[in-house]
Amino acid sequence: MGFKMGIVGLPNVGKSTLFNALTRTAAAQAANFPFCTIEPNVGEVAVPDARLDKLAAIAGSKEIIPTRMTFVDIAGLVKGASKGEGLGNQFLANIREVDAIAHVLRCFDDGDVTHVEGRVNPVEDAEVIETELMLADMESIEKRLQNIVRKVKGGDKEAIQQERLMRAAMAALEDGKPARIVEVDEEDRKAWNMLQLLTTKPILYVCNVDEDNAADGNEYSEAVAEMAVAEGNAAVVISAKIEEEISQLDASEQEMFLEEMGLHEAGLDRLIQAGYELLHLETYFTVGPKEARAWTIRLGTKAPQAAGVIHGDFERGFIRAETIAYDDFVALGGEQPAKEAGKMRAEGKAYGVKDGDVLHFLFSS
Repeated sequence: MGFKMGIVGLPNVGKSTLFNALTRTAAAQAANFPFCTIEPNVGEVAVPDARLDKLAAIAGSKEIIPTRMTFVDIAGLVKGASKGEGLGNQFLANIREVDAIAHVLRCFDDGDVTHVEGRVNPVEDAEVIETELMLADMESIEKRLQNIVRKVKGGDKEAIQQERLMRAAMAALEDGKPARIVEVDEEDRKAWNMLQLLTTKPILYVCNVDEDNAADGNEYSEAVAEMAVAEGNAAVVISAKIEEEISQLDASEQEMFLEEMGLHEAGLDRLIQAGYELLHLETYFTVGPKEARAWTIRLGTKAPQAAGVIHGDFERGFIRAETIAYDDFVALGGEQPAKEAGKMRAEGKAYGVKDGDVLHFLFSS
């Protein structure tokens, strides 16, 4: 399981430049980190993780298979998208299918690049898209409430639960707040997710700055960072122009270029890391002579469900998970030395998988 991130933004903020640069960078990566274009506006990239290479080297794995992240370059947005203006309907439909939204905001001054609103104000830009998503959610809820009136009157428990959750969301929206602020009990979580409200999607603000501010950001990106903290979202600073230049270079040239620019890593890496944190994701590994492979799960996932990411049979017939912490696997030099040192544990169904765990699942068919 990877995750899908939709890239959105107003016209002329650098959204498509960033998408094209990120996907070209991925295409230029080594054979172990392939890129494929699923559709013209969908790119799948490998999640960079240096731990995977280390594990593969220790185990002598013939193949390295990283976990994946999908970027979706979502149709451009204009005011009125919630009413179908521009490519509004396509835009809104595409957002429903992603796990999180990467909202590209213009955080640079450039007289040669026209802003759709005739000014540079990334916080107001963010509010434009948030407003359109909120209006779309309100319209969706109003229609659904009308459709379940009869079931609610008839005492249908599922309909009563849906109505309660939709009214809670509507109250937030009418107060000018996104639905993600609504506190949902665990027993309501599944029904809440099935509502597919656009404003429940977590947002990663991507501050597109000029080349001079790529390392530390500027006053525009600082304002966005403050907004993100207040909302419980996240923000990352990237220069789409720099990413475009990086995408034309091979791996060794990229490293030199990043060093010259005072950057520690490419924007793709920062985007993925921020996305993982935003969505509360973690990685576990399976390692052997045939392959070393990374798997993405949500924080706190229990061992049987983690096994199910590999194959449903693993979850259904789960017996136990043989577990070695990443640090122990590396420090001791592999599975057998870790086992001999007493660092391999047998964990049952209640075990919450930890980030970096090296796992081997035993199951009955």
